Amino acid sequence: MIRVKDMLAMAIQAGASDVHINTSLPPVMRINTELIIMDLPEVSNEDAAAMVVDMVGEAKFKKFEEKRDLDFSTMIDDGSRFRVNAHYQKDSIAISFRAISNKVPDLENLHLPPIVKELTDLPRGMVIVTGHTGSGKSTTLASMIGVINKKYKKRIITLEDPIEYLLENKSCMIEQREIGSDCPTFASGLRHALRQDPDIILVGEMRDLETTSSTITAAETGHLVLSTLHTVNAPQTIERIIDIYPASQQNQIRAMLANTLQAVISQTLFRRVDKPGMVPCTEILLCTSAVRNCIRENRIYEIPNIIETSRRLGMQSMDFSIQQQYEADYIDREEAVTRSSNPGKMDKLLAHKDLSRTAGSKEKAKVIA
Repeated sequence: MIRVKDMLAMAIQAGASDVHINTSLPPVMRINTELIIMDLPEVSNEDAAAMVVDMVGEAKFKKFEEKRDLDFSTMIDDGSRFRVNAHYQKDSIAISFRAISNKVPDLENLHLPPIVKELTDLPRGMVIVTGHTGSGKSTTLASMIGVINKKYKKRIITLEDPIEYLLENKSCMIEQREIGSDCPTFASGLRHALRQDPDIILVGEMRDLETTSSTITAAETGHLVLSTLHTVNAPQTIERIIDIYPASQQNQIRAMLANTLQAVISQTLFRRVDKPGMVPCTEILLCTSAVRNCIRENRIYEIPNIIETSRRLGMQSMDFSIQQQYEADYIDREEAVTRSSNPGKMDKLLAHKDLSRTAGSKEKAKVIA
C-alpha cells in the first residue's frame, strides 16, 4: 500500500500544488496547472480508506462515512502541510490534497497591486477576496495578515476550515480556530469571537446566510473583517451576498453592505512564461461614495464602469490587470486573450502593444548600431 507521507513527499519534491486520489488509478499531481500521473501503483478503495484513517483516526473516519465529505489538514515529516478534502464519488473514496506553504509569502512578492497593501491599514469594515478554488485567496489573506502582524499591535482571530497557513505572533496576538475541532461552525465562531476582544477577524468563507449575516454584523460593530467568496468579480460578489437573503430583507442588507464593505479583490492565477510558477491577475473594487450609492439603490450593473473610470484611486478591471501582466512578460499572449472578458478587444489591444514594442526595439537597435 502507498504510504500517504511518502506520496506527499514525492509531490513536494516535484513542486506539485495538488495531489488527487481516485480508486483504480495511480495518484495524480498538479504542477503549474498540468495534471501528471505519479510513478506509483493504482489505489484501491481499501487503500484510500486506510489513508484517511491514517490521517484523521477511526473516530473522524466514522463521521466521514456518515457525512460523505471531510475537510482537514495534515503534515508530513519535513513539516510540509496540506489542506485535505476526502469525499465519495461513485460510492468509492477520493482524496484531494492542496500543498500549503510553510511560510506566509511577503505581500510584495505576490505581484498584487499596491492598493492591496494599503487595505491592511483599514481600521474597520469588510474586505472580501474572491475567485474560484485554487486562485490564491488564502495566500492573499495570509499575506495581508502578515503585513498587519508586522506593523500593528492588534488582536486577530481567524476562523478557518481547515487552518492553512500557521501564523506566528509577532506584533499582533493571533488565535486560529479550526471549524469542526475548535468550534462547530463559522457562524458559532463569529458569535463568540465578538466576545473575545478582536480587532481583526478572518472568516475563511461566507458559505451561508447565518455566516454572511454574522460577518456583516462583525464589520458593522467596528471590526476589520477579511473573508472570501467563490465569485469571479465584484458585481457578482455583491449580488451573491444580497441574494443569500430573503427578498423581504434585501433592501436592508443593501444598506448594511453599502455601509460596511470596503473593497473586493477578485483574482485568478495565470501560468508564468518567464519561469515556473503562477502569477495573479486581479480586479479591484474600492467602495467609494459612488459605489455605495450603487449598492444601496440596486444599480450593481454600473459598478464595472466605475471600476474602469477610477483607476487613479487604485481600482482596476480584470482585463486591465491581464494586459499589465502580459506587458510585464509574465503571461502568455494566447491565454491573456482567451481568458479576458472580451477576447476580440483584448487581441486588438495586445496587437497594438506588440507593434509599439517592436517599433521601440528597432529604434533601440538603430541607436546601438
